[in-house]
Amino acid sequence: MFRIQTLNKISTLGLDIFPRGKYEIASDIPNPDAILVRSAEMNSMEIPSSVLAIARAGAGYNNIPVQRCSESGVVVFNTPGANANAVKELTLAALLLSSRNIVGGINWTSSVAEREDVAELVEKEKSKFTGPELKGKTLGVIGLGAIGVMVANDAMALGMNVIGFDPYISVDAAWHLSSRVTRADSLDSLLAKSDYVTLHIPQSEATKGILDADKFRIIKKDARIINFSRSALVKDKDIVEALEAGKITCYVTDFPTPELLACKKVIGIPHLGASTPEAEDNCAIMAVNQIIDYLETGAILNSVNFPRCNLEQRFPHRLLVVNRNIPNMVGQITTSLAGANINIQDLINHHRDEYGFSIIDTEQQIPESVLEQIRKVDGIIRVRTIEK
Repeated sequence: MFRIQTLNKISTLGLDIFPRGKYEIASDIPNPDAILVRSAEMNSMEIPSSVLAIARAGAGYNNIPVQRCSESGVVVFNTPGANANAVKELTLAALLLSSRNIVGGINWTSSVAEREDVAELVEKEKSKFTGPELKGKTLGVIGLGAIGVMVANDAMALGMNVIGFDPYISVDAAWHLSSRVTRADSLDSLLAKSDYVTLHIPQSEATKGILDADKFRIIKKDARIINFSRSALVKDKDIVEALEAGKITCYVTDFPTPELLACKKVIGIPHLGASTPEAEDNCAIMAVNQIIDYLETGAILNSVNFPRCNLEQRFPHRLLVVNRNIPNMVGQITTSLAGANINIQDLINHHRDEYGFSIIDTEQQIPESVLEQIRKVDGIIRVRTIEK
């Protein structure tokens, strides 16, 4: 029986996928095998040693202590693309909000609701809320993952010119990206040419403050910036200064703060990027399936800290090994198996940065003494077996 702990309310469309005879699911459960989470803060949480995997029902994962998980052999999953359509739709809305002063117009209309001459006032004051059309303007998309690609393609359908910047674009994303999207050679080049800039990258030490005072000196005058990714990607103080100086026309953010909301050129949205029932369902379904695949077969898909690794199980006994990415790891594992006269039928080993993962299939059951021998190898983090 696998034990699953939920740290947030998870869509029942996802939870119902768990076979009830094999899984126990609860918000308060001792020694869970896996954790399902949305926005709950885990960085200060003590994660039980029993936990094999954590799945975030969403794309961002800065609420999870990824490095600590890696050191303990805990695979962290996210669900890229599951909420992509929801974020894409709100980004397209933000393009219009930033351009046509719709919010200002609505607020003004509300302020004169009690006036009997509203119709006359509207005709008199409407020129205060004019703004440019999107067609023919240039949109710079920073980050061409699932969301960025959808935004880029749909912006082109609206008649915009699109520049994309992503030095780490995946092959899969490239296949889905319109061939008419222009590749920017650098972030500076994109900023200098774009009338609108939208961010679709994860938060990391490398991307924190990626848009700061230095970049706002480069950016095209009167540009409009949209951020539905993460708050820390843009330095609040710097963008407020750029807005008040007239270098940037508008900032639409899903992460409002008192400092930002004090600026009239900021449109603050209450973190609605993925807040649709469809996105919550899609994220839950994807997260649950990844947990099941990993617990039952060892397959790793969409992990943020371990390599993608999958092997069809054609033999009854499977060994899974999490290790540091150092020389001769596989050799020491296979030597231990060979010493016990265990023949390897199938093997796959992949690594990502500092960590590696191996799936090894055999026809013979691996004795506990051999597993203990492997665990004692310097660099081995976690060892477990699966019986078919």
